[in-house]
Amino acid sequence: MSASLKARIAEVFDEPGCDINQSKSAQERKKGCTKQLTPGAAAGGCAFDGAKIALQPIVDVAHLVHGPIACEGNAWDNRHSASSGPSTYRTGYTTDINEFDVIYGGEKRLFKAIREIIEKTDPPAIFVYQTCVTAMIGDDIEAVCKRATERFGKPVIPVDAPGFAGPKNLGNKLGAEALLDHVIGTMEPEFTTPTDINIIGEYNLSGELWQVKPLLDALGVRVLSCISGDGRYAEVASAHRARANMMVCSKSMINVATRMQQRWGIPYFEGSFYGIADMSLTLREIARLLVERGAPADLAERTEALIAVEEARAWGRIRAYRERLAGKKVLLITGGVKSWSVVSALQEAGLEVVGTSVKKSTKEDKEKIKEIMGDDAHMIDDMTPREMYAMLREARADIMLSGGRSQFVALKARMPWMDINQERHHAFAGYEGMVTMIAEIDKALFNPVWQQVRTPAPWDVVVDDAVYRTSTPAAPAASARPLAAAEA
Repeated sequence: MSASLKARIAEVFDEPGCDINQSKSAQERKKGCTKQLTPGAAAGGCAFDGAKIALQPIVDVAHLVHGPIACEGNAWDNRHSASSGPSTYRTGYTTDINEFDVIYGGEKRLFKAIREIIEKTDPPAIFVYQTCVTAMIGDDIEAVCKRATERFGKPVIPVDAPGFAGPKNLGNKLGAEALLDHVIGTMEPEFTTPTDINIIGEYNLSGELWQVKPLLDALGVRVLSCISGDGRYAEVASAHRARANMMVCSKSMINVATRMQQRWGIPYFEGSFYGIADMSLTLREIARLLVERGAPADLAERTEALIAVEEARAWGRIRAYRERLAGKKVLLITGGVKSWSVVSALQEAGLEVVGTSVKKSTKEDKEKIKEIMGDDAHMIDDMTPREMYAMLREARADIMLSGGRSQFVALKARMPWMDINQERHHAFAGYEGMVTMIAEIDKALFNPVWQQVRTPAPWDVVVDDAVYRTSTPAAPAASARPLAAAEA
C-alpha cells in the first residue's frame, strides 16, 4: 500500500461526524474503525467495488477501470441506478491489462485509453479507478491523470481505492475523497437560490430520487446536486454553493458532508426517505435548515401544508392493506441503514418485524433500532442460511425481505420473499414509495402459488402433519418413507 493511500485512509478515519471515533485517543484513532480484509475473505465487496458503487451513478462521466477486465465486471449494472438523460455510465471502460503490462507497467496503456475515450465519446470528465494489480505493480494513476488533464483539457479524476485497501464501506469513503480532492468546488453554478440543497448518499435506485424530487419542487426547494444518483459532473463540481446538505441514511459518504461543512460552512443532517413519518420529518428538517440559512420564512408553513396533504393521501391508500397485513411477521435480512429505516416503514403498515440483521450497521443504526423496537432482542448480527430456513419453516416469520442472495432460502422453505436491496425493480422512497412497498408485500404474501407449493404431492402421505413419500407414485401408502427436510 502506497504512503499516499495510507495517508488518505488515515484522513478518512479522522471523521468528526462520528461520535465514536472522536471519543477515541489519538493513537486509537490512527488504527481506524474498520476490520481489514484477509485473503479470501472479500465477501460483501472490496474497496474498489465500494468506490465504483459510490461514483458510477454520476451518469455523464466515463468510468475507466485500470486493471484486468474481470475487475470491470463488478456487478454494478444490476443495482438499477437510473438516469434521466445520459447513459455514459452504463458503458464499461477498462484498460484490460495483460502479463506484458504487469512486467513493464500499464501507465502508457492507461494514457492511450483516456485519449481513446475522449476522441470517441467526449464526456465532461473521466474517472480512473485503481485496482489491486495496477497498485501492486506501482502504476501512478495520479500522475497519468494529471498529464492527461493538461494534454486534453478535460478533467481526469484519479480514484485511488484498490481492493486490498479494505472493505466496501471504506471504498465508498475513498471514492468520496476523490470528489472532495478533485471535483467539488472546481466549477460555479449558472445561478443559485436561497433554497439550494445537496442530497448525499442517494443513488436513485429504481428511480427513488424521482419520487422525492416532486415534493421538493412543490416547496420551491432546488436539488443543486445529488451525490451521486442521476448526478451530472457539473452539478457535483458546483455543489459547494448549496445552502444545506442532506445525508441520506448512510454513513458511506459522511466525509463529504463533514468536509463541506468544514470548508464552506454548509450545515447537514441525516434523514430518511423511507416511511411516512420519516419522510415528513425529513421535509421539516430541510425547511428548518434552509430558513436558518436565509430562505423565505413561510417555507416551514408551506412544508406543513404539503405534509398534511401527502400523509392523508398515503394513509388513505394504505388503509386498504392494513387489515390484511395486521399481525403478519417479517424477517428483514439486509444491512446498514435499511436495518432501521425500513423497520419504521413496515411498522406503519401494521406488520411485526421479528428480526433485522445488523451485520453492516453502525452503532448509530443499532441505537435507532432500539429506539424504534424497544430492545435489542430483534437485532441479528449474522444469521446463517440454515437459521433463516428454520425460522421460516417454523412459521416464526410470514415473509422474508432481503437481497437476492438470500431469496433461495425463502423459496426452499416455500415462504414468500421480496427484494429490498439495491437490485430491486420498485422504488420505495417517499410517500408514493411507501404505498408501493406495502402493495408489493401484500402481493407476495397472498400470492396463491404459496398454497399450491405447500400442498402435498399426490404420491405423498400425510400422517399427523408429517409428510411421507412413497417409493413410487403408484405404490401403496404402506411403503411410504419419511420425507427428508431437504425434500420438504
